[in-house]
Amino acid sequence: MHVGIVGAGLVARGYFAFLTQRGMTPEMWSPSGKSAQLVPADAPLTVSGAIEGSFNLAYCTSANELAQNDIIILALPANGHRMVLDVIIPCLEARHTLIMSGHLSFAALYLSKKLAEREVQIPIVVWSTTALTAKSPHVATELRIGALRSNVDMAVIPAEGGEQAKDLCVALFGDRFTLQDDLLTIALSNLNPQSHLAIALCNLTRIEKGELWHQNTNMTDKVGNFLEALDGERLAIAKAFGKQMRSQLENFCLASGLKPKSTSDLYQMQVARGTDPIGPKDITTRYVLEDVPFGLVPTLYLARLAGVDAPLHQAGAAILAACYKRDFKQDNNLLDVLAINDIATLKRLVRDGFKRD
Repeated sequence: MHVGIVGAGLVARGYFAFLTQRGMTPEMWSPSGKSAQLVPADAPLTVSGAIEGSFNLAYCTSANELAQNDIIILALPANGHRMVLDVIIPCLEARHTLIMSGHLSFAALYLSKKLAEREVQIPIVVWSTTALTAKSPHVATELRIGALRSNVDMAVIPAEGGEQAKDLCVALFGDRFTLQDDLLTIALSNLNPQSHLAIALCNLTRIEKGELWHQNTNMTDKVGNFLEALDGERLAIAKAFGKQMRSQLENFCLASGLKPKSTSDLYQMQVARGTDPIGPKDITTRYVLEDVPFGLVPTLYLARLAGVDAPLHQAGAAILAACYKRDFKQDNNLLDVLAINDIATLKRLVRDGFKRD
């Protein structure tokens, strides 16, 4: 099976290794070319952790070459989605399936809208998170896969193609996907923005000073309380849309098999198991520059649409905006294009997508 991967960063390289081990023929496209220069095709990538082996990466040189693959996976930060989608949309045809790995900010609806303008419809698959975690511990030619996620929630536009889309995801990455009813459920299932808000806000000086600090160790009782309160706001927003979602703690328990008493307790159990990743050491961390505009801003959009108060999300985003002297709402280049201003329209579009006029 031939698969094109948009992006050449850590997760994209992890996907390349994983798919290669499963007998696929993947190739990556680095839109800027920078990531491809770090690990050129003639420099083997050494992978350790949940995946082991040495891999020679393969690259596409253009969007047109990427589109020779019927399956395309987006594996790059959300702040690059608009730019990349605008480049590949003219190359997409009805034969394609596009998977958004770690969907944020209704990027799938942006793609659906632009394809409808071309009178093209394809299955657009969205995941609540990435299928694996990856870090480069020493040099770019080394990659450590920390985990292959046991469960990834997914949906597809149009929703009627759900089972076929799930079968494709399983064929690619194994039996780790739970099919949900629509894109809105996926949007409300993404826990990274609220988690990263709590982590970044409560450890901002560590990040700014470039300190070496451990993320799970510093999920103290008080930070855990903050995270649980943020999660309560997410659940309230979901309920207003008629969605019954698992809490963050329930999700963690399901994935880990642990039975903690609190969010902080769970993180300390992970520390005891030897899982304690290094926290961000650069103020340009994606925990802020990606997750605030493309995670928290859409959450607040849903809260306003549903008439639900989300004071902690709102205050957290505002505090970080003040710290960074930055208008994160303006950084989001997807939501305003969609111009969806009522719940009925949103509910229809997250299932069926945009149709040609």
